[in-house]
Amino acid sequence: MEAKFQTFLILLAVLAGVALAARRFNIAPAILLMLAGVGLAFVPGMPPVELPPELVLLMVLPPLIYSASVAMSWREFRNNLRPIVLLAVGAVIFTAAMVAAATHYLIGLPWTIGFLLGAIVAPPDVVAPLAIARRLNMPRRLLVILEGEGLANDATALILYRFALAAIMVGHFSLPLAAGEFLLIVASEIAFGIGVGWLSLRFRKWSGDPQVELTLSLITPYVSYWLPEHLGGSGVIATVACGLYVSWNGPLLISSATRLQGIFFWDLVIYLIEGVLFLLTGFQMRALYEKSKAFPLDDILIATAVVLVIVVIARFAWLYPATYLPRMMSKSLRQRDPSPPWQWPFALAFTGVRGAVSLAAALALPFTLPDGEAFPYRDLILFVAFGVIFVTLIGVGLTLPPVVRWLGVAQAGRNEHIAEHEAEIAARRQALDAALKSLDAMTAEQEVSDEVMRLLRARHEIRVNQLPDSLDPTHHDVSAAGTALTRDLIAAERKFIHNLLRDGQITDETRRRIERDLDLEEASLANREYRSVPL
Repeated sequence: MEAKFQTFLILLAVLAGVALAARRFNIAPAILLMLAGVGLAFVPGMPPVELPPELVLLMVLPPLIYSASVAMSWREFRNNLRPIVLLAVGAVIFTAAMVAAATHYLIGLPWTIGFLLGAIVAPPDVVAPLAIARRLNMPRRLLVILEGEGLANDATALILYRFALAAIMVGHFSLPLAAGEFLLIVASEIAFGIGVGWLSLRFRKWSGDPQVELTLSLITPYVSYWLPEHLGGSGVIATVACGLYVSWNGPLLISSATRLQGIFFWDLVIYLIEGVLFLLTGFQMRALYEKSKAFPLDDILIATAVVLVIVVIARFAWLYPATYLPRMMSKSLRQRDPSPPWQWPFALAFTGVRGAVSLAAALALPFTLPDGEAFPYRDLILFVAFGVIFVTLIGVGLTLPPVVRWLGVAQAGRNEHIAEHEAEIAARRQALDAALKSLDAMTAEQEVSDEVMRLLRARHEIRVNQLPDSLDPTHHDVSAAGTALTRDLIAAERKFIHNLLRDGQITDETRRRIERDLDLEEASLANREYRSVPL
């Protein structure tokens, strides 16, 4: 137990160090974390660290999917439902079929094994592509489609995985029966996830305590995931539906104290989960290396290369027809949603990183069949899955920035960023105007002293004056200077309060209350920072 805890502390230390290095060299942390995991796996004396599949599928995946669903806009998800479904369902099935055909005709794998391998490597990861794409100022719609695809495609892949595994174990497969079961799983999980989200929000509102609410929020993804998964579904669809429901209905039911604490709580939880997950994924290289000694190296490399080429080609082959054919066939769709430039589907197709869910699904394969025979091609599937994950993560992570610059899609993202900030400023002004009208109405209905009115109006004027008039570079320079000076004033106030505490003029409790106000003011200052976007 002590050795395991020491290993865990080493992982946390590496996670922090890699994060600093990633920021220093402007590289996606997921890339360096996986490379660090591979390097640590071969350090002499380092105990082997296995990645139990149930840890990923039952413990890690639910909070990752739930937090991403809550952070996503239900309106944007609904408005982009067609491309999301085409990718999360259509592209996954198409890729799995392409992998099955290629491995059957080129390598000689049985069809059932090919479909099983295809289901494992078909879904792109939900974490790594977004982490890379967000750093590149890609257009908002592309990010929404990538995020929506990453949330839902695991469900399609895991259901295909179960179907293929069942066909191998029992020796037969019925396509009509599988299609009906697929639709039943999707409908029932959506209803269940919405129900769990509704109950979670009601319980959290009744509790009225931030600590209890955060505990309930941590339990929610597991409740929405575990029961459908236990009954033979994926659990992913229910968790996504639950998160989207909470995202849309939570703002008016969750208290401000819970929201402030929840942001920091969930940011830390997801940061640790993602970091340790990529490290552990890299750690699997050692175990796979030991097993690879029993396989001809040529067989491993050929199988990995074939599958890797197929998953890349299949994504491009699916995305372009899925983008343009519906618009060619529907005039109303063309008018409502004109065709995007060819660079957009290229960027989506290029961002196809596979992640830990693929490795977990491969690791979860049974060792034997019901008759006691060894599960066919199990180790080869493991090698190929890890190879596809490793190459896509490293390859896409390092080449996506120059590809995005070459495509020129970042300019559209920067223009959207400017428009979004302008809309935000206008919304803040309108909200303050509405609050001022409410203040006038309140004072007309009840007696309020002149002193209270002066204080309320002064607060209102301060908030109005804090808003910039525009996002032009000149105003940005003035705003940046004012922000820097305000931070210096807050730092001076902190130092003075600390000196009062050391001199015994105030208690620690008093110091904490004052510091909390200063912390909230500084956080608000960071939230109001408007940075100019280079054109």
